[in-house]
Parts: sequence; C-alpha cells; structure tokens
Amino acid sequence: MDYFKQLQRLLQVEQEEDRRSYRQLMETLPVADRRESGLTWYPIAIRETEIGRGDYLTVEVERTTHTDVLHQLRFGMSAALFSNHDPKADRVDGVITHISGNRLKISLRIEDLPDWTRNGKLGIDAVFDEASYQEMEAALKSASAIIDDKERGRMVQVLTGGQAPTFNNGINLPPISGLNPSQTEAVKNILTANELAIVHGPPGTGKTTTLVQAIRLLHRQDGAQVLVVAPSNAAVDLLSEKLSDVGLNVVRVGNPARVAEAQLALTLDRKMAAHQSFKEIKRLKKQAAEYRDMAQRYKRSFGRDEREQRKALFAEARNIARDVERTEQYIVEDVLSKAHVITATLVGANHYTVRHLKFQTVVIDEAAQALEPACWIPILKAKKVVMAGDHWQLPPTIKSDEAAKGGLATTLMEKCVALHPESVVLLQEQYRMHQTIMGFSSQEFYKNKLIAHPSVADHVLAPGDKPLLFIDTAGCGFEEKLESTSLSNEEEARFLVQQMVRFVGTLQPQIAAVVTPSIGVISPYRHQVELLKELAAKDEVLQSYPALSINTIDSFQGQERDAIFISMVRSNTEGVVGFLSDIRRMNVAMTRARKKLVVVGDSATLAQASFYADFIAYAQEHDAYQSAWELMEY
Repeated sequence: MDYFKQLQRLLQVEQEEDRRSYRQLMETLPVADRRESGLTWYPIAIRETEIGRGDYLTVEVERTTHTDVLHQLRFGMSAALFSNHDPKADRVDGVITHISGNRLKISLRIEDLPDWTRNGKLGIDAVFDEASYQEMEAALKSASAIIDDKERGRMVQVLTGGQAPTFNNGINLPPISGLNPSQTEAVKNILTANELAIVHGPPGTGKTTTLVQAIRLLHRQDGAQVLVVAPSNAAVDLLSEKLSDVGLNVVRVGNPARVAEAQLALTLDRKMAAHQSFKEIKRLKKQAAEYRDMAQRYKRSFGRDEREQRKALFAEARNIARDVERTEQYIVEDVLSKAHVITATLVGANHYTVRHLKFQTVVIDEAAQALEPACWIPILKAKKVVMAGDHWQLPPTIKSDEAAKGGLATTLMEKCVALHPESVVLLQEQYRMHQTIMGFSSQEFYKNKLIAHPSVADHVLAPGDKPLLFIDTAGCGFEEKLESTSLSNEEEARFLVQQMVRFVGTLQPQIAAVVTPSIGVISPYRHQVELLKELAAKDEVLQSYPALSINTIDSFQGQERDAIFISMVRSNTEGVVGFLSDIRRMNVAMTRARKKLVVVGDSATLAQASFYADFIAYAQEHDAYQSAWELMEY
C-alpha cells in the first residue's frame, strides 16, 4: 500500500477510536466529573461579547469557581457553550480563540446569544477535536501529491526513504562557542544539512541548549525565518523563551500553557496589542459594540420599522467588524514579517495567521513524541527539517491498539534514525545524573556512549550516600492486586513510604543550611500513585516535607528531582511484567534522578524480563542491591 495512504488509513482508525472513547466519556460523566477530568469549565460567567472574524460572535467567559482545577482546554480547540438546565438542547459549538488564566474567548457561529444564556448554569465543554484530524489528513494528502515532483518532493522522498539526504560541507560555518564536542557536531550537522538533520538527545544532554544555538545560527546564516514547532504547548513555551533570551525576535502563535508574563509577551496577540495601529481596532470594536447594543434594545414584539432598524444596526456592526478584520490582518502580517522565529504546536503551524507562510527550515522538538501525520503539517512549509528528541523515551499516545500495531506508534523521527544514520548526531555528555545512575541507561539504550559531566559525575545528597539502590521485595509477600483496569501493591506502597520517611530523617540534620532536596515518587500504575499519595498525606514527616511530588511516569517527562523513588508494583507467581515491558517508559522514570535513585520491586517477577534482569545485575555490580528483609520494620 502507498506510504501515505497507509498512514491515512491508520489515522482514520485512530480518529474513530478517539471519537468513540471521547463521546463515551462526555455522555456518561456528569458535569462535576468532566470538570475534574479537565474537559469542562463550570460554572462560568459571560464577561464580554463582540463580533469577531468572519461575522462570528466572540464571547469572553470566566470560570468563577474551581479555578485551581487543571484543565485540557487549549487555544484552537473545538468547544461548546452550554446550559446545564438542558445541556443537550441548549448548546452552541465554537472554537477557542484565546485562553489566559481563568478566562477564554470562544468564537461561536451565531449572530446573537440565545435566550438560555441569560438563565445561569453556563459552562464550556471541550468538543472532540475533528479539526486537528482534518489538518493531519490534509497534510498527508498534500505530501502524497508532491512526492513525485522533482523539486517540491525532494524532502518528502528523503523522509520516506526514497532518496538519501545530502550535505553542503563547503559552506563557511560561523564560530560556535559554549557547547561541548557532541553539541557542536550537532549544530554543524544542522547548518550543513540540505534536507534532514536529527539531534538525538538522551536525558540531561542539553538538547534545548543545542537547538537554541543552532536556530540562532540558522537565522544568521541566511536571514530567513525559522519555524519551530513541538507536539506540546509546554515544549513550545520552553523553546520560545530560550530563543528570546538569546536576542531573537520570537512570535508565539497560540496561547502558552503557563500564563507567565515572559511567555505572554512573546505571543502574537500581545505583539498585536502593542502595535501602533491597534488603537484603531479598539475604536472600531467599541463602535460595533454600541451598534449591537442598540439593536438588542428592541423587544421581541416589534413592528416592521423596528425590525428593519434592528437589521440595519446589526449590518452596520458587521461592516465595522470587517474593517476590524482588515486592520487586524495588516497588523498580523506586519508583526510576522519582522519575526526571526515563529513558534507553534504542530497543528498550530497551520493557524490561519501563518497558513500561507513558507520557511527555509522547520525545527521539530520532541519529535520522538509526535504523531507522524501531525509532523507533516509543518514539514510541508519548509525545504529542510531538523528533528530533535529521544526515541528511547516516551512515545506518542495512541488510543487505538489497531492503529498502534499497524505502525502509527512508530514516529517519523524513529523511522528516519533507522533510514538515515548519517543525519543523526547523538548528544553524549549529560549534565543531570550521577554517573552510576546514568550508567544503566547508557548501557541499555545508548551503546555505552554517554558520559557524565564532571559537575555531576560524583554528586550525591550527602557524603557517603549511595546514588543507586535496588530494594528487592522477593519473598516478602507483597502481592499485586488488580483494581478496575489498574494495578496496585499496598504492602509495597507502605514499605516504600517507610523508606522515604527514614530517608528524609537522615537528610534533615545535614540539609538544614542548604536548599531542601527535591524528591519524586513514581509508579507506572495510577492506582499505586493514588495509594502512595494517600499514605504520604497521613504521615507527618512527609506531609510537612516541602519538596515532595508523587505521580505517574508520564507526568514526570521532562522533569528532574534530586532523589527519585520508583514503586514497580508487579509481584506475581507467573512472572508477568505486563505494562512494565515498555522499557522506554522505564528509561524516563530512571533518568529523572539527579543524585539518588531508589527502585523498589520484586526480583522474582521482574527478572523474567531481560531488561530488569540486566538492571538487577547492574545494581549488584555497583553494590546497590539490598533485600527488603534487611529494612523491614516490625
């Protein structure tokens, strides 16, 4: 089957499964549960309305309670304004055009707010994201259409394995300072590549630092704008801020995940608001609002003359809105034309403000976590693609097992690493972990090529403290239990909490005068995480510890802690490790630790998998193995 047709088929399978599970969730969960899941704002109050782009009514709302609940609503998402009096009937679909803190703007395809919006109990529901799937499918069709074009299809051919990548080694490279040898090599690789360069960045190796220097030099090389994208808003935020810090004019399309002033200042919205022509937009919007207010003063029972007058007032408001749109378009083009770097999410790269733009280079960060169809959206805008990430860490989330097994779980970066090793540079020096913590990951995933920078190679929490410890619970009778769809191990959780209390107690006399070490507790299983949180909350020592966080592996991606405790959970007579067989996920868990890593698990079960047998052997070789029996509290 044709490469892109197969991808389209897998994407459709994924879309159907995603839609099915989403609808099931929204139809079965009451509003309070949807709010806790981050899919709903409720209750909300309407703060302002105005005619927006394309004659759509833009409504600004604010959530008035539960303002600390984390949510999944994002710029560009489909959403619905609803009334909880009759949520199925009283509902209007739209698109989120802005979100900041506890306020968002939603563009609705109506001229005026329905009467039910005046009766309270209003909320905003996330709606299944058909638009992102449409953008991905359109990108796959476009890539398929140009693959045989000698000029435009060159990069498509390279990325799909039809041609080899080329390099221009004759160009004069600018001086590159402040980077280690492998980082310098990665930057040179990016600057000389004609179609493809890949930065393979294991944990703690300074991937972001390398990318920032490469992007700065790419812009200096030819003065061209660079498009920088990533699958998550958090990754886009980080790069946007770092690129701005080195003096580049960055325009962030979309709204940042964190509502920090440094992030907001880079957004297209904020830069438009600072433009000299923006005062004219404010004046016109005020005028349009006045016409709309006058039109809305007419009661429902009015005669022909009043009806005509109301119609004329709405028409005048729409005419002014078109003037606003034209002025906004001029400001957008002016702001974007002056940018050195434009940043966005993968799908956000096709936002209407930048849809028409073309680039010399697109940089895809966290490419090993990105769905391949989403990557083609920005790739088709550029002549050269730079991918950065680590395919030995967390893969993209796939809802459909069929789509995952069919190949959708394999990322474009992973394919290109295998197809074009000449395009790949591995960053080898890491700045996070003690060398003993790093060593196992280096052995299993990176062909023993990682080295620890002298500043971290031997750092420990306290003199004489062991950086690595595997505590073996084999024979202790700690048994896993299946609850609903997730596993837990209560005895192991209680034991781990005891070890943490003991650990914190030994730390306190030595850390009184310095910064409190951060501690992370990780488990691959959500039920175990909930149990650990519950037990830690009941313990006075842990309850008062200021730098403790407990969560799943996925939640710790991209983070680090001074000490990490991992609860492995699995303990059964069949030697089944199940979910733990995803060793990339375990690589993430083990590489979050800076100075101390403690893994608690049952060797009799774990050692049935070669990866864990290797880890236990590694722990024994480094005097880091201990039986739980030696530590049991009776």
